[in-house]
Amino acid sequence: MIAALDGRPVAEIGGQIDSMQLAWLVHQVEQRYGVEIELDDGQYARMSTVDGAVEVLREAIPAVPR
Repeated sequence: MIAALDGRPVAEIGGQIDSMQLAWLVHQVEQRYGVEIELDDGQYARMSTVDGAVEVLREAIPAVPR
């Protein structure tokens, strides 16, 4: 999803996420999964890396029953 922001190959996405990429990622997740994500400042701070973003999003989005 982050690579889609500016059309770069996934391999070119580093481990760090800037504020524009983070806003794009949250928006894309909300759109794709039909959820509204409410994050606090601490959660946003933890999302400065791809791994951190994945962790926070897993916590913030309720599990979908299978």
